[in-house]
Amino acid sequence: MSGQATAPPPGAPLFTATIAVRWRDLDAFNHVNNSTYLTYLEESRLQWMQSMGDAFASSAMPVLAASELNYRRPIAWPAQLQVALSCERLGNSSITIGHRMVDAGDAQVVYCDGRVVMVWIDPATGKPVPLPPAVRRLAQPATPTDTAR
Repeated sequence: MSGQATAPPPGAPLFTATIAVRWRDLDAFNHVNNSTYLTYLEESRLQWMQSMGDAFASSAMPVLAASELNYRRPIAWPAQLQVALSCERLGNSSITIGHRMVDAGDAQVVYCDGRVVMVWIDPATGKPVPLPPAVRRLAQPATPTDTAR
């Protein structure tokens, strides 16, 4: 087997990132500011895209088209987070990525869930372009024959 990333089995997350809460992420109420949740999600998506190799090209770059966050509970400091990403929808030039942010030590403690829509565009024209092959390949769940290898 090569060192190339593979599609997840059905029902498994595309990627799980671990993120440490920083002191500077806290607000006046001494918990993570709600806008920082978006930063954690961005970091998780970037880690996922970097793991696949060719998600970025000079002719195709992802942009955030929509975001939906359900804040379930405040995050206090110190904390280690796990952010699991999943594919909810795969389009021609876009992907809807579901997310679930939990405490790294207790996955029953859910801080946030929701989804974002990422669209790949040509930076020169601003027009949508097809998803890179690696994104399409890795976002589709593995079939039983894929996992048997």
